[in-house]
Amino acid sequence: MRNRTHLSRLALPVAGLLSAALALTSCGTPSNDPTDKPTEQILVVGTTSDPDTLFPWKATQFFAVNVAQNLYGTLTEFDADLNVVPGLAESWETSADGLTVTFKLRPGAKFADGTDCDSTDVKHSLEAIQNEATAAVARSSLATVTKIEAPDASTVVLTLSVPDAGLPSNLAVINMAILSSEDTEETLNTKPNGTGAFVLTSRQPNQSLTLARNEHYWGAKPPLDGIEFRIIPDETSIVSAMQSGNINLTTFDDPLVAQSAEAAGLTVRKTPQLSYHVLQLNATRGALVDENVRLAMQCAIDRQEVLDTAAQGEGEVTGPITSPAYRSDPKARPCPTRDLAKAAQYLAQSGLSEVTVNAIVSQGEYATSVNEAENLKAQLAEAHINLELEVLESGAYVQRWIDADFESAVALNGGRPDPDGMYGRYFPSTGNLNKVAGYSSPTLDQLFAQGKSESDPAERAKIYTQISNELEDHAVWIWLFTSYSYTVTTAGVTGYTPMPNASAQYLRSTSIA
Repeated sequence: MRNRTHLSRLALPVAGLLSAALALTSCGTPSNDPTDKPTEQILVVGTTSDPDTLFPWKATQFFAVNVAQNLYGTLTEFDADLNVVPGLAESWETSADGLTVTFKLRPGAKFADGTDCDSTDVKHSLEAIQNEATAAVARSSLATVTKIEAPDASTVVLTLSVPDAGLPSNLAVINMAILSSEDTEETLNTKPNGTGAFVLTSRQPNQSLTLARNEHYWGAKPPLDGIEFRIIPDETSIVSAMQSGNINLTTFDDPLVAQSAEAAGLTVRKTPQLSYHVLQLNATRGALVDENVRLAMQCAIDRQEVLDTAAQGEGEVTGPITSPAYRSDPKARPCPTRDLAKAAQYLAQSGLSEVTVNAIVSQGEYATSVNEAENLKAQLAEAHINLELEVLESGAYVQRWIDADFESAVALNGGRPDPDGMYGRYFPSTGNLNKVAGYSSPTLDQLFAQGKSESDPAERAKIYTQISNELEDHAVWIWLFTSYSYTVTTAGVTGYTPMPNASAQYLRSTSIA
């Protein structure tokens, strides 16, 4: 029987102490009374949206992912340079034929409720992610895994159908979090129970989430006693709250707000992101079924103009793959620059003189979305393509996106260090998000299978170049640009490392004077 320790005696006092610290010390400012006990380090983080789920296997919204990264753990992790490093697995070994991967689990790892995290939980978690009924967003990352065995409490053995070069990287994504075999999605959405550096102590929907240090965390003890995520929909208001000392840290994607924060004397760090701005096209819907219509749209858009209009030019025009070792050449596309004559030619080949395409747009999840959409609409109108915009709040947008309930979507999608994890769930016909992608082909199926099984980095790069060209040549989606995140901190905040994959995992090493 597994050892289960109840923490009810701990959780309530911690929540009370956090509230008291916030009320009496204004974000952790020490008291002047020398007889007082040391003030707890409570970091207050400003964010614009409430997480739409606390269940890590289904998290796609950026803030939901950031919260999950602090509550849960994975077998492998990324370091600050996006190298794959040990997580809950302290080591792993791949057989000579590449068909068996053996993980040795970290001794002493526990869940927040005090129970041991062992091979039973890993086997349960990976098999549940594989189960289509779970609707896990990273299911395709385990497509090559045919058997999961737990020969003893500290060992997990994965048997693969073919070698899988991207597997260690894919296992580092929080959508692959290891959960207790005794927990359910329903319970975890209200009371998360992970192996991460923090535990959830309270939540006020659309107002705040409060975390406390996980005393059972296997890694280095976090300097912070707790974190309060404060939800303030307006980024400018977050800057004002930082100026008044009520918020210590935030991350923006709007360069104008970042400039105002810097002008206000706050510390701003700019980090290039792997995430990419894109106009997703659903090739199964309406006029977009015709490749010529999609190519006409692609040729009618000046991507640099979208970048300049929406993000003050802060970023780079991009092709499909943003993974550093496999980055696409944005010039390798049918129309590397805007070409209205060629757009007209493609539209004529479709037999249509004018086209209307509906597009969903998120308001609130990232700052540039509506400006991007309006600029795309204006540019496409000059090519006799009417982009009808439907602006939705973040939660409604994510649900429509997951359901593939759109003709097109103005989107900001997360990039990954490995291109298989980035697109292997979208464009292969067996990908669990292929419905969202709206496109597949036998050629892409073959290329993605080759890219997954090839271990030589140079050969893999050639394969993913072919994949990028295939996506561009058929105007599967219209890739626009990559941009930056802007991490803003007040005086006294140290130890936080922004990451190109937008991870907030280094809150576990942050401290505040």
